[in-house]
Amino acid sequence: MALTAKQSRFVDEYLVDLNASQAAVRTGYRGDPNTVGPRLLANVGIQIAIQQRMQERQARTQVTADMVLRRWWEIATADPNELVSYRRVCCRHCFGVGHKYQWIDEDEYLHAVHLAEKAAKEEERPAVLPSDEGGYSFDRTLRPHPKCPECKGEGHGEVFVNDTRDLPATARPLYAGVKVTKDGLEVKLQDQGKALENVARHLGMFNDKKTLLGPDGGPIQMVGRIELVSMDDDGED
Repeated sequence: MALTAKQSRFVDEYLVDLNASQAAVRTGYRGDPNTVGPRLLANVGIQIAIQQRMQERQARTQVTADMVLRRWWEIATADPNELVSYRRVCCRHCFGVGHKYQWIDEDEYLHAVHLAEKAAKEEERPAVLPSDEGGYSFDRTLRPHPKCPECKGEGHGEVFVNDTRDLPATARPLYAGVKVTKDGLEVKLQDQGKALENVARHLGMFNDKKTLLGPDGGPIQMVGRIELVSMDDDGED
């Protein structure tokens, strides 16, 4: 069945985003696009043309349905913790000697002493110097000490983003870039829910068909005859 020029253009527009209603609008059909689009898509000739052009496009791009399905599945099953995570880390007292304040190293401690002496001089008062009795080697990445008297074993929370250059292969499909905002760094992730929905639809796990029943719960009884009509080039019966 040969298509009209307008129907052929509808096929071209439909292949852009696979949205029949929007394709009808872009093609210039009159009427409600939510009605016209699906009716056009139900046309056997248009269905055949869409399938043929999809096959031609697949041959050109060498992109198969299996490749797309595999990518959706990788996104749907990726572990977000391999990319970004919220973690509880220790406080300065967790692992200090006697649970006293712990410094990273001697340089950090001496810098704190210098600042204390400078502040005391500017304010013309005796300097109150910090103590290093808690020792050194503070590691902020450790989990909180469960018996820390300062933080009660809770430490404090922080958001940690892994170096995206070193992401494992299982996490890369989930990464969609970063955005710098006034509130800090925003890590963009692919929509895992949408990806899983795409997988389910591709595998036919959703039944979107609706069954119309009569008043008694049985099938609707058709009275009279149905006349099949074709749609003209303007999308009207």
